[in-house]
Order: sequence, then C-alpha cells, then structure tokens
Amino acid sequence: MSVDGAQLWTLNQRLLGVVMDACTGKLAELGLETKEFFVLAEVEASPYPAEIATALLLPKASVTVYVRNLVAKGFVRREIDEADLRRHRLVLTAEGTEARDRALAALAAEYDRRLARITPRDRTELQRILQEMLSPA
Repeated sequence: MSVDGAQLWTLNQRLLGVVMDACTGKLAELGLETKEFFVLAEVEASPYPAEIATALLLPKASVTVYVRNLVAKGFVRREIDEADLRRHRLVLTAEGTEARDRALAALAAEYDRRLARITPRDRTELQRILQEMLSPA
C-alpha cells in the first residue's frame, strides 16, 4: 500500500485542527484567541514581530494586530532593544507567561487524550518519526 505524503500532511493538519478546536474554550477563558496564543507562545523564541511572522508563517500586519492585542491584555510588553535602540523587542509579562503555560497545558492535555488511543510503543515510534522528519537532511 502506497502512502501519499499529501494525505499524511492533510491528516496531520486535521489532527492539529481538532486539538486546537477542542482547546478554544480554555483559550477564551484565558483571554486568548487561537492565533494570539500562537504569537504569545512564540515570543520568547522570537522576540521581534518580524521573526514571529516568519516562524508562524503569518503576515506581518496580522502579527502586528495580535501583538497589539496581547499588549493591551497585559500579556506582552515592548522594550527598547539595548543592542539596537531603533528596535523594540517583545517580552512576556508574568501574566503572559501564566496564560501561555496554562494554554500549553490545555493543549498538551487534549493532545495526550488523543495519544491515549494508541499504544505506548506507537507513541514512541511516532516521536521518533517526527524527530527524524524534523532533523536536517
């Protein structure tokens, strides 16, 4: 039986969508929209809005709106970058860190609920396969 890469990609996207849909209520309780959550979760790794846009494959204008919302909600603050005084870097506030961590916990719980449907051996194999797919060629 041949495995079609596009079908696997589609199944993966569906799984991620189902998991995210199941978490939207928890995100809303935390004061986050789905895409705001992704931006919030990326701030520490990519502290500049342009970097976030690149990392998340989002338009820069959209990231600007999400960042503005996160600042207004008190989850993120802008600070002048000491290395380049013309730039502002984003920093998570304590509230932002807590919201991010709680949202990630909800996401992990939902994903774990899905993972519980497969054997521990298959989970280990899935992890190995995903790591292999992400490793540099």
